[in-house]
Amino acid sequence: MRPERGAAVSAGRLPVLLLLPVQAALMVGVGLLVTGPLSGLWPLAAEDGVNRALAAHRGGPATPLSEWLSLLAGTQSVIALTLLAVVTLVAVSRGRWLREALFPAVAVAAQSAVFLLVTLVVERPRPDVPHLDAAPPTSSFPSGHVGASVALFGSLAILVAVRLRGTRRWVRYAAIAVLLLIPVAVACSRVYRGMHHPSDVVGGLLNGTCTLLVVTHALLLPARPRAVGATHGERLPCARATDEDGAVDAVRGRRVVVVRHPHGCGGELAERVRVILRRHGYADQVWTATSAEAPAGALAPLVAEADTGLVVACGGDGTVRACADVVSGTGIALAVVPCGTGNLLARNLRLPSDPAAALEAALSGGTARIDVGRVRGDGLEPARFTVMAGAGFDAAMVGDASERVKEHLGWAAYVLSAVRHLGDPRMRLSVRLDGGPVHERRARMVVIGNVGTLQGGLPLLPDARPDSGRLEVVLLDPRGARGWLAAAGHLGSRMLPGRATRTPGGPRGPRGAVAGGALEYFSAVRVDISFVKPQPRELDGDVVGSGTRLTAEVEPGALRICLPPRPRAAEVSAAPAEQAPFTVGG
Repeated sequence: MRPERGAAVSAGRLPVLLLLPVQAALMVGVGLLVTGPLSGLWPLAAEDGVNRALAAHRGGPATPLSEWLSLLAGTQSVIALTLLAVVTLVAVSRGRWLREALFPAVAVAAQSAVFLLVTLVVERPRPDVPHLDAAPPTSSFPSGHVGASVALFGSLAILVAVRLRGTRRWVRYAAIAVLLLIPVAVACSRVYRGMHHPSDVVGGLLNGTCTLLVVTHALLLPARPRAVGATHGERLPCARATDEDGAVDAVRGRRVVVVRHPHGCGGELAERVRVILRRHGYADQVWTATSAEAPAGALAPLVAEADTGLVVACGGDGTVRACADVVSGTGIALAVVPCGTGNLLARNLRLPSDPAAALEAALSGGTARIDVGRVRGDGLEPARFTVMAGAGFDAAMVGDASERVKEHLGWAAYVLSAVRHLGDPRMRLSVRLDGGPVHERRARMVVIGNVGTLQGGLPLLPDARPDSGRLEVVLLDPRGARGWLAAAGHLGSRMLPGRATRTPGGPRGPRGAVAGGALEYFSAVRVDISFVKPQPRELDGDVVGSGTRLTAEVEPGALRICLPPRPRAAEVSAAPAEQAPFTVGG
């Protein structure tokens, strides 16, 4: 599988680092006020008394503790701890968390740069009390020790909150609290040791916090990207150029990469795709074929080139998933030409079933951000999915479906395969939602969905939406023929006109069991599933091998996808539910 495209994702956010000079200017302004017109006013006028009182009452364990805290936040210690954090994050993630690894290093470096700029302008002497540390030649305002500790330990606290959501909640909260308390303790130690006035350490806390906000926005927020010039759920027009007569011209400086499944997209359809793309201004086309070893063809190196503006996936859900895995987070739009067996993403996005018509409609509309799921597990490298991930009955059904039968019968081949696995044994598994308590269950199948409708409009996950910012989970556990009938009847009844599609429960956590316990629903941002015995697993209709663990986490708005034009309100109200066009945020 492909590593995360951290550099490409972050590039769109890096201009926010230009706020650092603005931050430095503001800190200079605060420093000049502290040392100038406000110095004789309370509470600044009382600071000397605070320093003298602390100096007069030094002693006991406070002195060695303050010394240890000052050493912890010293320049050499901060550099060493930052390098250790970077190396550890790279090693633990095997190079997949490059943005996270850079985060503490950039935060510390940015804070130090602002600190040095401020001290070049603001000159404030150290407190007039005995100093327990050697006084550096820099200004007392702001405190460099405090700013550095906020940048380092604050960034680590943010990473704990982001990357340790699978641990026990109290452990995560305790780690975050300790990391956030360290800069406060460093601030107290610097005042205690006579190295800073109270307002100096407040300035250090302010400098470090502002730096964290800027760097977090630049490096971490792209993990939940938004479209440039739009928010999650808003449409953006497809990038096209027109001449003076209004005719569509070639997209200058932009090209389209077409990923073609050789069996799903034959020569006739490929030619139709070429013509449609040229008509919409995409004259510069690069085509690449998929294979078992390269399910997205040579897309990855092509996307890395700056002039790629659109990717077209010509194939089934497996081809779309492979392409989405590459382009998610890059801001490059993806257009789907559904010519596979299931085409579930296209169905859930209400694209036309005809491949050429789907491309025509998508390029005639705009783009919107949808979520993707990211999974990992034992023997499974991190990968993204756009439709569903599952284990048990559905994975066995997918893996046992004959390619020859699929070629002749389409998705009906899965039905024939499913019949052979109706008697498969139940699984023993545990489910953990967002790092919460573990739910022990037995089931024949577990499905984690980004979208929820199967072939024929069957609403397996009625609450799943590709722009909800969460994943929906269903456990299928029918007992005997009566259980299978109850599950089928419940799902089938949801297809009737006028039936409510919401499942019981709140927006997070367990939603409840229905159909006599044959179906149980959950909802979460992160789902951790463990199996007592290895179970077959699948991603978007592709078998990915058996294992005992499956962890899925949503990446909100990570994929920019081309959608047909929004329908008029009258058309939406008049259309049957199964034909109503998908509108993000609607």
